[in-house]
Amino acid sequence: MRIDPWASAQFADYGRLLEEFGIERFEGFELPRPQRLFRRGVVFGHRGFGLIHDSIVNKRPFAILTGLMPSGDMHLGHKMVLDQVMYFHSLGAEVFIAVADIESYATRGVSLERGREIAISQYISSYIALGLRREGCQIYFQSGRREVKDLALLLGRRVNLSAMRAIYGMDDSTNMAHLLSPLVQAGDILHVQLKKYGGPRPTLVPVGVDQDPHIRLSRDIAFAHRLCNVTAARDGRVGVFVKAEEGVEDLLALAEGVAGAAGFRGLRRIPAYRALYIDDATPADVPALDRAMLLEEAGRSPHIFFQPSSTYHRFITGLTGEKMSSSRPETAIFLSDPPEEAARKVMRARTGGAVSVEEQRRVGGRPEECSVYELLLYHLVEDDAELDRIYRSCRSGERLCGACKKEAAELVRRFLVDFQERRAAVGSSWKEYVAEDG
Repeated sequence: MRIDPWASAQFADYGRLLEEFGIERFEGFELPRPQRLFRRGVVFGHRGFGLIHDSIVNKRPFAILTGLMPSGDMHLGHKMVLDQVMYFHSLGAEVFIAVADIESYATRGVSLERGREIAISQYISSYIALGLRREGCQIYFQSGRREVKDLALLLGRRVNLSAMRAIYGMDDSTNMAHLLSPLVQAGDILHVQLKKYGGPRPTLVPVGVDQDPHIRLSRDIAFAHRLCNVTAARDGRVGVFVKAEEGVEDLLALAEGVAGAAGFRGLRRIPAYRALYIDDATPADVPALDRAMLLEEAGRSPHIFFQPSSTYHRFITGLTGEKMSSSRPETAIFLSDPPEEAARKVMRARTGGAVSVEEQRRVGGRPEECSVYELLLYHLVEDDAELDRIYRSCRSGERLCGACKKEAAELVRRFLVDFQERRAAVGSSWKEYVAEDG
């Protein structure tokens, strides 16, 4: 099984994805005022979310990075990421939004000029109309941010061609711009931890599972640049191990100072093993020790990063039963659709109903297989009790597809009328959100 960030595959077996790619289930985290995608299990997996949760609970700085591909119109599937971004923004995250114009050129052939037009008219203006706040937020273009492009080159020294083939399935026919674009994405994800942009801090990247290769690459690169590794062995013993080739004794002394400042006394420095063992520490102490070591390491190297964290959300099913796609207008509700046309799309959508009214009254509908129910679940119904009522009445056969479609179509129509009025009012205020280098 391989995940391709540039394909239009629909994923059905999320359990298999969790197992094969080592994604952890998103559970056990208590979030303040959880947004509906979290309450309803649409966000199903994560990598390293514990760092973000710790930052939220302890009110420590953290960032959130997302990107947009300026190659087509924005639809409701794209809105899910922004919903998460705005939620974490409300919890104190500093927001960075990358316009992936280099990637769009490299993988889709969209010129930088055309990418800029699409980004402004279809995405940035829409983000503002949907409620993105200006404070603590910056939008930039990959092609205009030197630090991102510099990191793509500098960090790429730790990535070889075999790794790119293993992660992305690239082969001899892959053009060099396409080969470089994942490194630019890693530059996007990691540059927010450079001193100029706030320094090392946990960073969250909310994505659909199709973008996981970029997360894995960025996490590997961040780990490769650490000077030390704080870890617990299978027997529970905790140690700090020097990874750097030079200054081993100095780094072991640094680790001893960090551990001592944290109150540990059972310290054994073994230079031959490049290790400091902390006999009175437990595996539960590793995250705090690692954070403290990382912040000390950052004073010695400009490229020390927390491994980026990620959340993974389920894809919303397209109206035809496939994945929503910008290249297939019949599958998606676009934010630029005339409201009446969007309503007609909903009325033509594939549902989980039975073949006849009589059968549906008898055996009930299948909301789990219904694209219209997903519109309600992901976007249109905020009240959980109301959504539960819709679900139960569908399963019981009381609620029929025709009435459900009419209700959803009217909700979509009203949403777009209101949204498009607000987007028209954005005018040139989008410039306030775009960083000077954008």
